[in-house]
Amino acid sequence: MKISFIIPHKGREEMLIKTLQSIFQQDYDQNELEIFIITQNLELKQTVELISQRRNVTILYHDSANTIAKLRNEGAKRANGQYLAFIDADVHLSPNWVYQVRHDLHARQNRIISSCIQACEKSAKPLEQLRTALSNFYVDCECHFLPGRNLFLTTTNFEKIGGFPEHLETCEDYYFTDKAAQLGSLFYSSKASYIHLGEDKSYKELFFKEIWRAKSNLKSLFGRSFNLSEIPSWLAPIGFFIIIMCLSISLFTSLNTLTWLSLLVIPISIYAIRGYCLAKRKIGLNQWFIFYLVYLPARSIGTIWGLFKVLRR
Repeated sequence: MKISFIIPHKGREEMLIKTLQSIFQQDYDQNELEIFIITQNLELKQTVELISQRRNVTILYHDSANTIAKLRNEGAKRANGQYLAFIDADVHLSPNWVYQVRHDLHARQNRIISSCIQACEKSAKPLEQLRTALSNFYVDCECHFLPGRNLFLTTTNFEKIGGFPEHLETCEDYYFTDKAAQLGSLFYSSKASYIHLGEDKSYKELFFKEIWRAKSNLKSLFGRSFNLSEIPSWLAPIGFFIIIMCLSISLFTSLNTLTWLSLLVIPISIYAIRGYCLAKRKIGLNQWFIFYLVYLPARSIGTIWGLFKVLRR
């Protein structure tokens, strides 16, 4: 087998089915592909039925306490391929995905990971369109980080990187790709794509998911280098949290509420204008403002929560 797909999984089996179907529909020799599903679900009835006639799919069951990074590493240990394709269990790959990432990986000698852009249906709601645009600010270029929903690299380079950081509950993809960037370049291509089936569909869902996603935001800084462009991503949530706390206190004291409210609106506005411009004004400025009005408080709560967890240990 030349290419091994590694898919960590927990919950929402119907999305895993669609992910597998997109692999089966690749414009690539299926005999050259193998798939490892590392799941925390005790039963996958629909999945077992789908793969019953296929010999290239293996299901591995793991404890629910294990991190996503642990599941990915366990899958890599079992892989036989020359290449590893790490994808999430809720993505639908375009038919040319395997061909394109393999081609991109070898387009330059020092390239270590290739990946492809996020897409969405034309009928997608504004929030999903915005999240897609957010993932595609910079395309067809070398990047400092890549999201973990679709990563393609050689098994040899995976071993050089040292695998995914199993101590992190979230942010493991940023930690992993940052270490990879120290060994070679990372490429994000627009010539193939994936649809994130599990993308946030409502602002309520966005709020609670971002709290969870931010838990390891600060913890992920330890054990790796970081560049100046990252500083806003981990300083902004802390500063935003302080402003929220001061604004809350001002409502019951003599502190100037208007001042703190202005300080709250300023970073939201800056991020909204930035997103509006980078997305080439295809999504309304008001949509960006609403998004960051929900996103920034959630990231702040998640970051502080994660910080308390680290300090308690």
